[in-house]
Amino acid sequence: MEGTTVQRPHMSAALTCSAALLLAPLLAGCGGTAEADTQPPSVPAGVTAQASSSTSVHVMWEAASDNKTIAGYEVYRGKEKVKSVPATKTMIDVDGLTASTDYTFTVRSKDTAGNLSEPSKAVPVTTQATPAKDDKPPTAPTELTGTADGSRAATLSWGKSTDDVGVTSYDIYQEDSRIHSVPASETTAKLTGLRPGTVYTFTVRARDASDKSSPDSNALDLTTASAPGAPASTAPTGLRSEIGKEGGEFTVDLSWDQPDTGGEIPAYELYLNGKLTTTIVWGGTPPKGRATYRLHLSDPAGTRYSVKLRAKLPDGKWGDFSAQPTIVLAD
Repeated sequence: MEGTTVQRPHMSAALTCSAALLLAPLLAGCGGTAEADTQPPSVPAGVTAQASSSTSVHVMWEAASDNKTIAGYEVYRGKEKVKSVPATKTMIDVDGLTASTDYTFTVRSKDTAGNLSEPSKAVPVTTQATPAKDDKPPTAPTELTGTADGSRAATLSWGKSTDDVGVTSYDIYQEDSRIHSVPASETTAKLTGLRPGTVYTFTVRARDASDKSSPDSNALDLTTASAPGAPASTAPTGLRSEIGKEGGEFTVDLSWDQPDTGGEIPAYELYLNGKLTTTIVWGGTPPKGRATYRLHLSDPAGTRYSVKLRAKLPDGKWGDFSAQPTIVLAD
């Protein structure tokens, strides 16, 4: 008996479309295409522009928000976009400007879907006049002090610097990275966006109209409060250094307060410029209280290093990093 072929009837186009419409919610519920994000982020607020010198302007703003995620910010000089930065940054320096010239700056936020906010309020600023011949940098700011304001902020204050022509601004550094600037008329700064339970090392430098920076102020270590329920910090504190010379090499005498770990600390890892340099292992019974270590370096004078360390805990794990001060090799 020969087989027969069954011809299936064709569905009409209208029926096909109706079925697709009925199935759409089911497909979406089973991992179909997600709804597109068309909502722009909020407009950056608190935009300020400060003339740092005759050729540069420092622009800062407050973090924006979004229904999804902020990807970054765009900074405009007039109608021209001059900088794009990631979401982690809320300040930039715009260089290459002309002395004694009026500018306006705006900032727009951008989310991960590519949506742009409306421009912020335009902020006017005038670059400084071309400075007189200035061969000397300002003196270092003095007596840097401060307090941690809860878990995510800190307030710093310092003594004024002097300059043969004039100080124009103060730059605040955290572990050798500039994070904030204020005009020369201010000797305090409020820092926000810090992390809970974290040790920070701050320094301040003065800057003049020729863009010359002073030496660092004294270093200040601050620890923000821990978040509720967070474990106690295991970071060494009070890390200090003293530079010397011995046999043609530089010596760096480090000292620090050891964390309270509930037991002896058998070793420390020492990092220079973010790289593991050595593991400090005590030859006998580990010291209690303040610990010391001498580091030998053969680099030329003027070499800068950021220094941090962490303890090996009694359970064998490595603890939190200390603050990271910067040292400069000098005779």
